[in-house]
Parts: sequence; structure tokens; C-alpha cells
Amino acid sequence: MARLIPIHPVTPQARLLDQVVERLRDGELIAYPTDSGYALGCRIGAHDALEQIRTIRHTGKDHHFTVMCSEFAQLGTYVRISNPNYRLVKAHTPGPYTFIMPATKELPRRMLHPKKHTIGARIPDDVVARAIVDAFGEPLMTSSLIMPGENDVLTESWIVEDRIGHLIPAIVDGEITGMEPTSIIDLTDDVPRVLREGRGDTSAFA
Repeated sequence: MARLIPIHPVTPQARLLDQVVERLRDGELIAYPTDSGYALGCRIGAHDALEQIRTIRHTGKDHHFTVMCSEFAQLGTYVRISNPNYRLVKAHTPGPYTFIMPATKELPRRMLHPKKHTIGARIPDDVVARAIVDAFGEPLMTSSLIMPGENDVLTESWIVEDRIGHLIPAIVDGEITGMEPTSIIDLTDDVPRVLREGRGDTSAFA
């Protein structure tokens, strides 16, 4: 069963963050809270963990994984943001949005959409999620924790433990998460397209 790691939602404890980081560095998969429910996350390039996400979520090869960053400056390393979209992304981060954009060569091809070579990118408005990324020292490869055949993201650590605790080694209990998944905005062209209405207000992208 997964180990539950309780991290304070306002002042994350460094020693507990270190436990999470150790698992990420070992290529393990974790579940952790964000501003839009729980997510599954691992080190970029952790092949086994990526396949485990696909197994848990029953996703195909065309599923958009997401690069979870802690600050805007990290985005440019992993995605190409066009000039028309730069201000839009900056104005809506951190926040409950996932932006689909062309990936750079810093990301392994198996993470990307096989035909479009795109990737999701986001900066959560969540203290624990950003603290994990900061402590780890680089963005995470991540995906919202939505179970097969369901539409709602898991929002409580005990529910995550009950549903997939036998499949992953660690669950971060941050006490507080958002109740809706992110809004997904396609920015592969200069004209934004809303792919999923979620927690984030999408009126600026209409």
C-alpha cells in the first residue's frame, strides 16, 4: 500500500518534502494535491512511471501529459509560447489551467502527442504542488487523477488511497485541493481554443 505523506498546506515541511523528492528521484510515481484536485506525477523521462499513469488512467498514446512547473520562467525550457499567447499565459498563471503548446526538444518524444508533438503545461495555484516542484528542482511530468470512465478528478487523499493505494508507493496529503479539473486551452495556434471547461474562467480565451 501507498505511504501517506502529510504535508502542511500553508507551510510545507522540508523534511517531508525531502521524502517526496527522494521517491521522484528514484523514478517512482506519486499522487499529490493541486488547485484542481489530485494529480499523478513523476520525474520527466521516468518511463516506467509514465506507463503506470497510462495503466491507471487507461489512456492511449494520444493522451496529453502535462509539465507541472512552479514558476513562469520554467515554461520556456519545455514549450514554445508564441508572442500573441505570451501575455495570455502569463496573466493566467499560476492558476487552474492546462495550456497545450508545441514542445521543445527537452522533452522525451514518448511524453508528447505522437502526431502534433505537443504537451500540456501548467503552473498550479497550490502551495504544496509548487513546493514539491521547487524542492525537486525541476518540473514534473503529470496527469490529472481521473479514473477510467469517470469525469471528476479525485479530491481527497483517503479516496486516492482507497482507489489506487495498492498501485503507487506514495500519496501526498495536503489537506486542501480544488474540486474541479483544470480548464484546458489549446495554444498551438495564435487563436486559443477551449478544449475543456474546468475550474479556470475561460472567458479570456473565447
